[in-house]
Amino acid sequence: MGKLSGIRIVDLTQFLPGPMMTVMMADHGAEVIKVEPAAGDPARAQAPFDTYGDEQHSVWFANLNRGKRSVVLDLKSEEGKAALRDLIAGADVFVEGFRPGVMKRLGFDYAAVRAIRADIIYCSISAFGQDGALAHHPAHDMAVQALAGFLSVNDGPDGTPVVPGAPSADLAAGLTALSGVLMALVARERTGEGAYLDCAMFDSLLPWCVHTAGSAIAGGESPTSATQRSLGGAGFYQVYRTSDGRHVVLGGREIKFARNLLTALGREDLLPLAEAPAGEQGELIAFLRETFATKTRAEWVEWFADRDVAFSPVLDFREAFDEPHVAERGLIVEAEGGGRHIAPPIRFAGEEWKPAPVPAKGGRPE
Repeated sequence: MGKLSGIRIVDLTQFLPGPMMTVMMADHGAEVIKVEPAAGDPARAQAPFDTYGDEQHSVWFANLNRGKRSVVLDLKSEEGKAALRDLIAGADVFVEGFRPGVMKRLGFDYAAVRAIRADIIYCSISAFGQDGALAHHPAHDMAVQALAGFLSVNDGPDGTPVVPGAPSADLAAGLTALSGVLMALVARERTGEGAYLDCAMFDSLLPWCVHTAGSAIAGGESPTSATQRSLGGAGFYQVYRTSDGRHVVLGGREIKFARNLLTALGREDLLPLAEAPAGEQGELIAFLRETFATKTRAEWVEWFADRDVAFSPVLDFREAFDEPHVAERGLIVEAEGGGRHIAPPIRFAGEEWKPAPVPAKGGRPE
């Protein structure tokens, strides 16, 4: 029995933030009823596909919707509205990811849902929140990152912002929504009262800059990558090209790592630069670039094997998933009948996890 067994969630979300939130709850025993339109969650159509059980599913969709039960409802029809009201009556949590105002027009805003189930925990996930100047501005992850300042420091050597490798705003919102809903469930145990959570991708992402944007938070100038120790302005938090055209990173700011590496390379004289302010380590970075360019990535991996330095090779996803560490930690799990899942990051000692089936697009509620 999972930690969330007995909790029922009505989930109207699609794509990434909401489904990521609710799959983490489903992985731990919650009953998640995924309400889809006739066309289904658009993630169902996103390639690539794999065989899960005896059906083909999008790998994206499978990994974010396993263990849920799908129902198809037309929420613009009276029949669909009546069916959703029936689901809400037996639910603990209601999650929606529409643009602000849509749920009110459909007749399922917080006040309407609370009238059906007084202690419901209602969570709205949107780009910019339910109020404010940007509330109705359309945006997916990258646009939110751009408006939150994050894209300005997700830049290349010439200062041009590049497309981010991770949908941080989407994922921050999913994690924030999960935390908020779990807090509300704990509070309801004490008070018997439900709650409403207005979870914005923008709001969820913004605290992730406190370690780099301190000057701007304090009302001063905006940081730049070249002057930030964690964004490329320091020699020991940096990406380096190897002789075979691949890359490695130094990823530890502690002076002990700099001392260990520079001593091994016979350049203790550069140690003071490792403690210099970010943006003033040019000579150190130049030396390390020249040094890493003398060996292949594999040769550097071998060279660093017995040295206490925060070093890693830059792997692609195929290489990363094939790392022994992934197998040792059980991070890729094959379901019965085939189909691979990334294991949930929240796992409890003594509890075995197996991926639940991926839902085919459902019909009417039972």
